[in-house]
Amino acid sequence: MDTTDLTIAALESVGPDAIAITFDTPAGFSAYPGQFVKLTLDTDDGEQSRFYTISSPDVADTFEITVGIDPEGEVAPLLADLEPGDAVSVAGPFGDAYYQGNTDAVVLAGGPGVGPAVGIGERALDHGNGAAIIYQDRDPIHRDRLDDLSESGGFVRIVGEDADLSESVVAALDAVDDDAQVFVYGFADFLDGAMDALEVAGGDPETAKVENFG
Repeated sequence: MDTTDLTIAALESVGPDAIAITFDTPAGFSAYPGQFVKLTLDTDDGEQSRFYTISSPDVADTFEITVGIDPEGEVAPLLADLEPGDAVSVAGPFGDAYYQGNTDAVVLAGGPGVGPAVGIGERALDHGNGAAIIYQDRDPIHRDRLDDLSESGGFVRIVGEDADLSESVVAALDAVDDDAQVFVYGFADFLDGAMDALEVAGGDPETAKVENFG
């Protein structure tokens, strides 16, 4: 999709300093959870762009992104002030670390990585596959969707920032088939620990799909 103005269908809080924004899907737009789009807004310092990962299981009629709100940020606070019916300049999708729904899925998510994690988990269960999510954060968000995933048969474990991930990753891998696709989303420090934990747990870091959020 070339850059175009998309209409906000819904905007809601999903936890501490975090919102989910749902856009009406334009004609011809195709994407999967784990891919990301670029949003561009006018700010006091001119146009500013940021990338946000798709957190809905599909994009059939609408699609969702999850936005962490840094009060000192230049773009996210402006997004938080928008309302349904407003338009935002959007381009994409981008990225190769996405899930189509063909296998079981394991997602190791740190911080904002929970956005694609819930979308992938929901898509996996919707397609009759298994899903396992390990989510590390100081102030977890998307708790309602994580609870729904757990109640629907997914494996979900939320751990603190200082937790050793290895035991949790072992449990996640045990909860799905051996050919499950592993995804890792988060900031660089989390990725380092998650990849080490995956190797210790007997997984294959070489086949994991990884997205570094910075």
